[in-house]
Amino acid sequence: MSVSDDLMSCAGLVQKGDPDRFAAVMAAKPAARDVLLPIYAFNVEVSRAPWVTQETMIAEMRLQWWRDALDEIRAGGFVRRHDVVTPLALVIDKDAAETLERLVIARRWDVYSDPFEDEAHFESYLQDTGGGLMQVAAQSLGPCPAEIAQDFGYALALANWLRAIPALEKAKRVPLLDGRPETVAALATEGLARMERARTRRAEVSKHAAQALLAAWEASAILGQAAKEPERVIDGALGQSEFAKRFGLMFRAVSGRI
Repeated sequence: MSVSDDLMSCAGLVQKGDPDRFAAVMAAKPAARDVLLPIYAFNVEVSRAPWVTQETMIAEMRLQWWRDALDEIRAGGFVRRHDVVTPLALVIDKDAAETLERLVIARRWDVYSDPFEDEAHFESYLQDTGGGLMQVAAQSLGPCPAEIAQDFGYALALANWLRAIPALEKAKRVPLLDGRPETVAALATEGLARMERARTRRAEVSKHAAQALLAAWEASAILGQAAKEPERVIDGALGQSEFAKRFGLMFRAVSGRI
């Protein structure tokens, strides 16, 4: 299989498993797509690993497989042949591999039905998954302060988490320690504050790295809805129309504003 074939495979995984992020990738420059697709395909594979089986041991083994692959990338020697791992090894460095390993470890929460231990555990989950992914994506494209990418990534992860709450509850999970409307509104407000903090430092992000930030194009709108009308979270009514989504992405891609 060629690198081109691997990238096509990654594109298919992201398009099917994470269509909004795929749309953001397609709005980026072609050279950026070749970097972002393996990273996002990795995320799709890891995020679904705990959900494809009800056997916790098998789910743990699947996550361990990805940790082992990252260990190989970090070591810089032999890397297993795989249509995601192979192109991923070409676009990330040792530090990125370590960041992605924290993402895999955080996903162990998805294997079990236990609630988060406390607010710090919930925050670290979003930071290690969404924040870490955004950091790796941005820094693999160009210079970007880690804390800026982390803030954008955290806000996006929180927005996606709030949208997923009805499905998580249906799956017998406990997605929030406190699901009262006022608490949900406060969470969303904090996410908006992080996004605004990142925006104030947007000029510190290189033009190339900024293409990764496009993935967060919907986050403000979703968090704004949750902050003003937290009951929409339980009702599964967060989100924008297809027209608003596509127009918003196009505007941000052209203007460079996130």
